[in-house]
Amino acid sequence: MIRVLVVDDEALVRSGLRMILEAAGDIAVVAEARDGAEAVEAARRHRPEVVLMDVRMPGTDGLTGAAAVARLPEPPRVIMLTTFDQDEYVHAALRAGAVGFLLKDTPPRDLAEAVRTVAAGNAMLAPTVTRRLISSFAERGPSVADQARARLAVLTDREREVVRAVARGLANADIARELDMAEATVKAHVSRALAKLGLTNRVQAAILVHDARLGDTPAA
Repeated sequence: MIRVLVVDDEALVRSGLRMILEAAGDIAVVAEARDGAEAVEAARRHRPEVVLMDVRMPGTDGLTGAAAVARLPEPPRVIMLTTFDQDEYVHAALRAGAVGFLLKDTPPRDLAEAVRTVAAGNAMLAPTVTRRLISSFAERGPSVADQARARLAVLTDREREVVRAVARGLANADIARELDMAEATVKAHVSRALAKLGLTNRVQAAILVHDARLGDTPAA
């Protein structure tokens, strides 16, 4: 059973999310919280595997809450709940350690599948809207691109190739097929790359690649 914490300032939204998730059969909502501060305490007390966190809330907002949750020992994986006009908040949350985001009008079946995906250790990079969001915030100044490229310089050519595939939203199995290597080898490259870059998840690596403006260019 996947343990989930739901965070939203509206009780009706929390109840709706609980009903949707628990109807899946393999997901249990172990706690609810009304803002980011309550989310941190609930995460400490109930130790969920996944947190669904609204972005905009009175009190401690979702961005602050996501960053605080990510700093916990053995932190749960955070998915932000948002509407598409809140891009800047979501981008900052991804940088703070969230593993992705969902729109609030996500169909129930997709919501449950997203929780399963994140609980299994994967980031929410596949949906088109996520790729659009990351790309939209990659339109940054030359200094940001230079800094990002300098950070990526610590990677081997193969690690850089794998990380760039991650930035395109590919899962390990897809990367393995594209680069003609074993899936376990891809996973090892991703882990080593994240460690070298000082990052905690694939979403942060994707943002770094996009900041470097390397996402759609041929491998160096």
